[in-house]
Amino acid sequence: MHSEFGEFFSLFPSLSLSFFISFIMSNRTSSSRHDDYILMLPFLAHGHLIPFLALAKQIHQRTGITLIIASTKLNINYLRRSSSNQYENSDSGIHFSELPFTSSDHGLPPNTETTENLSLAEVVGLFYASLSLETPCRNLIHESIGKYGRPPLCVISDVFMGWAVGVANSFDTVSITFTTCGAYGTAAYMSIWLELPHRKTESEEFEVTGFPKRCRFHRSQLHQFLRAADGSDRWSRFFQPQLKLSLKSHAWLCYTVEEVETFGLQILRDYVKRTVWCVGSLLPQAVLNDKSCSPSSSLSFSKQRVSKEVGISVAKLFEWLDSQEPKSVLYISFGSQNTIGATQMMELAIGLEKSLKPFVWVIRPPLGFDLKGEFRQEWLPEGFEERLKGKNLGLLVRNWAPQLDILAHKSIGAFLSHCGWNSVQESLSQGVPIISWPIAAEQSHNSKMLVEEKGVCVELTKGALGSIVGDEVKKVIDLVMESNGEGEEMRKRASEIKLQIRAAVKEEGGHKGSALKAIDDFVAFLAHREENVKSKDIIT
Repeated sequence: MHSEFGEFFSLFPSLSLSFFISFIMSNRTSSSRHDDYILMLPFLAHGHLIPFLALAKQIHQRTGITLIIASTKLNINYLRRSSSNQYENSDSGIHFSELPFTSSDHGLPPNTETTENLSLAEVVGLFYASLSLETPCRNLIHESIGKYGRPPLCVISDVFMGWAVGVANSFDTVSITFTTCGAYGTAAYMSIWLELPHRKTESEEFEVTGFPKRCRFHRSQLHQFLRAADGSDRWSRFFQPQLKLSLKSHAWLCYTVEEVETFGLQILRDYVKRTVWCVGSLLPQAVLNDKSCSPSSSLSFSKQRVSKEVGISVAKLFEWLDSQEPKSVLYISFGSQNTIGATQMMELAIGLEKSLKPFVWVIRPPLGFDLKGEFRQEWLPEGFEERLKGKNLGLLVRNWAPQLDILAHKSIGAFLSHCGWNSVQESLSQGVPIISWPIAAEQSHNSKMLVEEKGVCVELTKGALGSIVGDEVKKVIDLVMESNGEGEEMRKRASEIKLQIRAAVKEEGGHKGSALKAIDDFVAFLAHREENVKSKDIIT
């Protein structure tokens, strides 16, 4: 618990945190409560935008505080579509604000406002372009002060938007860093970028500051641009200062569950030297109920988080899933903006066919081709799709599928994933073990944690250039999908994590889950700080 209200509760040990929040809120005037608001600044990527939106909903539901999510025009439009207008209305308390941004001013293609479908050179260009949002953000706060009569209670900014810490400080408000990754992955990613330990040894393995010696990392777990980083390259010159600035925020919020990542959280808290509150899985409450998805409810979960066209008939997809045995289907997806090489795609298809396990594969053109372009049959074994249909072995879904709904279906037995954190949360919330193929960002660190610390994952290969052969694909699929042995043990461990994820957001019989307690703790911190500021103003 934060030291400021640790002192408070030591004086009044019989008071509960909920009572403290109620006391603070009830002792404000109604106009004061109306004027409370929080500003949120997500990074320009769909995998970051959606957790920010979900967190805003969670905070508002528990506190009634107004949330303003600020981003570029196209990203705000995406959030509005994703929210299906269920959040933004006169009473919802969640509002969106557009920050002026023109991608062509930064050497990017027109209408480029997320990392989706960009080359590596363009991605790093977008990172640098995000720095231009500082001035519009300052202008927005000035406008908000005119409207609400005060600065925001706090500014919650993405870990990649470190400049926002200085903005918050200049308005004498609280700066909060929100990492949309897990604790273990965040700690590893930050420590490696800030210290580049792999550059200080000739060995393929190296130690990472903050992690025990048993958690040695391997050069192959680093993306190619991090492997080559030396502190003076373009990537380092963005990440290092922004991550250092994020370390100066007042406190952190982390997109994870306390009970699931006890080990990773210990490392992260020691590394950032700040209070870190775990806000839970941030998934729709409906998907955390003990009910399997059905055709009648298809897309009910996914449409609450994203707004994309489904690459297959929804009725056909769920009719096929309903026809499969429980825990028998392998779901395959590499996230919304990743793909694999043509040779890898061919070998993966060979392994899938050899395994004889039913599967749903979200498939896009391979590396080097337009991800949104037409898919060519030449990228798969000759006659592959026809044989799938003839044997009723699997479905190929072009471009995008309702992932959360699929993972919630009773027929899904495993998930071949890139281990992006959103996908990890979605999979484990349903008790589905993972076959990992990490490609970028902190995905290798997530995979490492799931394999070594949680025992719910087997790694197939690493990176866009990772080597695989069909026989090895079959072997790994057989291992994870088997109904006994290691596969069954993985499912049991995944099911235990599922219960922990769900318990974290439950409130019943006077008991609150850890994620709900964390959000209350966070709000108490803001309320206590504001009361202190008001007291100082009265004294002066």
